[in-house]
Order: sequence, then structure tokens, then C-alpha cells
Amino acid sequence: MAHGRILVVDDEESMCQYLSILLQKEGYEMVTANGGARALQIVENEPIDVVMTDIQMPKMDGIQLLKGIKALMPNLPVIIMTAYASEQSAIDAVNLGAFSYLQKHCKNDEIKMVVRNALDLSKARSENRQLKQELTRNKKQTGRIIGQSGRMRSVFKMVDKIAGTGATVLINGESGTGKELVAQSIHSQSNRADKPFVAINCGAIPETLLESQLFGHRKGSFTGADRDHDGFCQQADGGTIFLDEIGETPHPIQVKLLRMLQEREIYPVGSSSPVKVDLRVVAATNRDLEAEVAEGRFRTDLFYRLNVIPLELPSLRERVEDIPLLVDHFLKRCCAGEYKGNLGSILDEEVLRALQHYNWPGNVRELENVIERASIIRDSERITVGDLPAEIWDPATGDSPRSNLAVGGRVTLDDLEQAHILSVLESTGGARKQTSEILGINASTLYRKLKKYGIQDEDECDPGEVPGAELLDAVDDVLRETEEPSPQATEQPAEPVGI
Repeated sequence: MAHGRILVVDDEESMCQYLSILLQKEGYEMVTANGGARALQIVENEPIDVVMTDIQMPKMDGIQLLKGIKALMPNLPVIIMTAYASEQSAIDAVNLGAFSYLQKHCKNDEIKMVVRNALDLSKARSENRQLKQELTRNKKQTGRIIGQSGRMRSVFKMVDKIAGTGATVLINGESGTGKELVAQSIHSQSNRADKPFVAINCGAIPETLLESQLFGHRKGSFTGADRDHDGFCQQADGGTIFLDEIGETPHPIQVKLLRMLQEREIYPVGSSSPVKVDLRVVAATNRDLEAEVAEGRFRTDLFYRLNVIPLELPSLRERVEDIPLLVDHFLKRCCAGEYKGNLGSILDEEVLRALQHYNWPGNVRELENVIERASIIRDSERITVGDLPAEIWDPATGDSPRSNLAVGGRVTLDDLEQAHILSVLESTGGARKQTSEILGINASTLYRKLKKYGIQDEDECDPGEVPGAELLDAVDDVLRETEEPSPQATEQPAEPVGI
């Protein structure tokens, strides 16, 4: 009995046949396609559990196909097949979201193992999908956004304020910070909550398809348009449309989006008659749109139409104190019947330490994938550092190869200062006076820096505003100077240098 439906995509028929025969013997139902365009049709119209695709194909290569699949089915595992194990494009594909990559003509057991792991992941995601859909309909969606840091509390407050206004929102944040989740929260707390929420990644859909996907098309408007098609804007009518990666949209689409925002109407491809739409627009970007406007890559008028209410999401490295909460949340989903809420019961201490020292370029999404992967591949009841990817934990050194911030790396002084303050705060258990002494600054300066980086407590006030604070600081400074011996008093004779 088949226990998984696998799509093999390769322009070489012999490779399709080989994999079909091999995997059919394992009980899988096999589907094949000789190119990317046909594969996208199958993914869009048929149930598929795993896709295996060649990376080198004419017209649409494996990378383009991967992007198209992720736009249609973000959770569908994709295995990239390459002629060379070290091919950079295959590694790039994994960074773009591919489950794994295989060298062509590798051992059959390796193929079976990777496919089995991909199907396990697909099954786990499928089992969680219904719960996610139910939570999406929950009007208090901020409960799904995990975080207790000052930066995240500010986000929660802003969402509560703007949800009921109906105003256009522009969310800015790095990839993986949870922009779509915040957009869902805004929608679910609005008066449109019982209407559709439609999300589209503008950067993942080819330019030639984006207009049709957004605004729809009429029968006969282009080759293959054999019937009328409602675009995402019409599907979201009455509700909310979430335009992710809005900065990736080409200029012709920007013009049409501007008209939609101004006139509340769209023109489907092949139609000369406008269609009225009633929807709220929430857009998101990981780019600096003001810089894009200045350089002529994004329309000024569209930017101001979108930026009615700007909302900034912090990166995960800017809220490392939330990592234990996030890990707890993801473990409850991945190990529902096994994990009861105590991190120490399933997670080695070294694992949490490694997670808190990693840079997280993929942010919360990357953390979720790491926890999901570790819970699947672990060899025991506990998750150990050996279950973490090599980029997070290096077995040779027993440490994280990439810490949060490396001196000399491409980071700002503000990033270094914030990371150092957080580190000292953690070492002192949050004691403000002790922290300020270690940092060599007074309590008022520490408060201003905590406020600058959004990590001060909600009810915390500036010590400098407390009567007599300056006098007390001055007394502390004098006492410190009298207690500390002068450099001259402690200077020791130099040791002779010899060989």
C-alpha cells in the first residue's frame, strides 16, 4: 500500500524511470514530469508529498522550480538532485529552502533514506496543518507570536492598537522574523476576521506570472488561459491581502498596486473593465524601502501609500532572551505526546547554550526548522548538540562556529554594544547597578542604552530622574577612586626578557 506520493522532475527520461522503479519497490506512488512547468501544474493540482528535481534543466532549472513550489506549497519538501556533490547551486538551493540534495547515481540506500526523512517531515507538517488553520481563525492571534522581550512587547502593543483601524500597514523585518504571523494577528483582531486572509510572496513568483496571480486573468488573455481566473486580490475581497516581499515587485506591478490602493479597483489581465475590491493591505519587506525609493527602484507614491503605519520586527539575535520560549513552543508542536513543558527533560544544557550563541541569519524560521530537524533525527529521548547542524555546533571545537557577533565582522558598533550589554546583564542576573559598574557607566546611561535597544523593563524609570541620583553617583565615583589602588602603586618591575 502506497504511503507517500513522490514527484520526480528530470528532463532525462531514464532518470525518472530509474527513480520510479527504485521507490515504487518501497511502496511509494510515483509521478514524473520532464520539466519545471509541468511539475508546477502537478504540484498545484495534485496531492504531492515530496518533490525530487534535477538542478540542471532547460527553460526552468531546479532553483527556479524550487522557488515556484515554495510560492505554491511552502511546506512541501523538495530534494535537489545534482551531478556533483559539492555543486554550489545545490548548496544554494538548500539555503533557499530545499530539504536536502543528492548526488546523481549515489547509493540506493542513501536515496531511500533521504526520501524517508523528507516524508517524515512532510507527515509531521501535515499533522500540524489543521491546528495551524484553527489557530489562524483564533481572534487573539498574538498568542501565537512568542516573546517576552521588550522589543516584542512593543510589537504586541502596536498590533493591538492598529488591528481595528483598517489602515494599511508596512511590516519591516529580516526574513524569518514572523512578518506573516504578525499580519495574521492584525487580520484576526480586525472587523474583517471572518473574511479571507490571503498571503502572497511577491518575490517568489516569476514576473511573468505575478500580474495574473495578483489580479487574475480572462479566458484567452494568453497561451494556456483556458478559463477566467480570480487573482489573489479578488480572493481576498472583504478580508486582508498580505503582500510579502513587496520590495521585489517590478515597476509595472507597482503601478497596478498603486491604482488598487488609490481607487480600490483592479484590472485582470486581458480585461478592459475594472473590478472593484474591498480589502485591507498589509505589506512586508526585508529591504530598506526608503533607500530603494532614493535609488529609483521603488515608487515614491506607492511607498507612502503603503507606509501609513510602519511596524518594525526585531531579528532573533536582537531578542536572544526569547529563544528558550520559542524552543519550548516548537518542542510542544514537534513532540506533542512526549514533551510536557520542561526544557531540561528533553534538551541538553549545551544545546540551549549553542542556540543562544548562534547568529540566526534565518531568524525564528531557521530556529523552528532546527528544532523540528533535531526532534526527527535524534537517536535518543534527548536532543543533544550532535543533533544540531554543523553551522550551529562544531564537533571539532565543541562550540558554535559563528557566535552572535564576531569582532571584525560585518556588524555595527550598536550591534556589538547591544550584545555586550545583554551578555553582562545575563551574567549579573539582570542587576542594573552591578551591570553599570562592570560596563563602567552610571545607572542613568545604562537606562538610556537599554531604552535605545528596546530591552528595558516596561515599568523601569530613568535613575537620573530620581531626586538626589546625581549626588549618589558622584559619591559612588569618589568611593570607587579611593578604594582602588593607583596604577603607580601596583606597578611591578618588568621581567627580564631572555631565551
